[in-house]
Amino acid sequence: MKKALITGITGQDGSYLAELLLSKGYEVHGVIRRASTFNTSRIDHLYSDPHVNGVRLHLHYGDLADSVQMVKLLYQLQPDEIYNLGAQSHVRVSFDVPEYTGDVVGLGAQRILEAIRETGLVKKCRYYQASSSEMFGKVQEVPQTEKTPFWPRSPYGCAKMYAYWLTVNYRESYDLHASNGILFNHESPRRGETFVTRKITRAVGRIKMGLQDSIYLGNLDAKRDWGYAKEYVEMMWMMLQQDQPDDYVVGTNETHSVKEFCEVAFARAGLDWEKHVKYDARYERPAEVDLLIGDPAKAKKQLGWEPKVRFKELVELMVDHDIQLAKRELAVSKI
Repeated sequence: MKKALITGITGQDGSYLAELLLSKGYEVHGVIRRASTFNTSRIDHLYSDPHVNGVRLHLHYGDLADSVQMVKLLYQLQPDEIYNLGAQSHVRVSFDVPEYTGDVVGLGAQRILEAIRETGLVKKCRYYQASSSEMFGKVQEVPQTEKTPFWPRSPYGCAKMYAYWLTVNYRESYDLHASNGILFNHESPRRGETFVTRKITRAVGRIKMGLQDSIYLGNLDAKRDWGYAKEYVEMMWMMLQQDQPDDYVVGTNETHSVKEFCEVAFARAGLDWEKHVKYDARYERPAEVDLLIGDPAKAKKQLGWEPKVRFKELVELMVDHDIQLAKRELAVSKI
């Protein structure tokens, strides 16, 4: 039985990855931060499976800012695979907390990589680094590939770029099986509600049910390459199954604006987006990333991976989920 360690297991990607690995027979260990409220809602359903609960899914308190705990955990677990998905992952927020973002996103990767080396797991363990399309920032070519130069436009993008090159450095310096997944925007019903896509679909559901009237957004012209998170975690796993480590762009090779997202989302609910979407300058970034579009040709050629769920289908499945969520919220409010 293979053993995997996931940082950020309670997040969108971490929960989908945990499901995938458990379905493949892995013993899965996740690192979670201690909080005074429950923060495991995305993975709570996994404990209802008698073959998982207490047998193949284990959670450990820790933090990417704590190198000692990471070393102790690796000594204890001796994992075969490590997936570093933990982060302060909100780009706009990274401008407000740049030091914290750099510590967790950039130095967090450093701490894990050094813990692998310190515990003598370099030859045994394989490492996945969740890199980001935000590293491309002010894009130097369209579409972006593994060879496109980076030009990050946020503290988050800068921190991810540091973690990316550290992963390459440990691969080249210590012969560690370490790979970067340069993931473009990926969404799902499990996306955090402060991210623009889920913010929109949650609002659509609540507006449809009469629970709110408007939603406030920033730059509607920003264009992103949006894919389905559940598919993207499959690519993470595939990277670590290869004989040789490498870096891969994971995207759909399509780009759509925030405005287009609004149009499709509100239309799904039979609503006119222009009647409900308002502008708020507070949601603008100090430095904007105008256009992201990832070419996954390398992933398709070398790994046989390509996305199946496209933009319109993705938006609609998120809206359908959030309409049902709003219906339940309305029902509770009437009790």
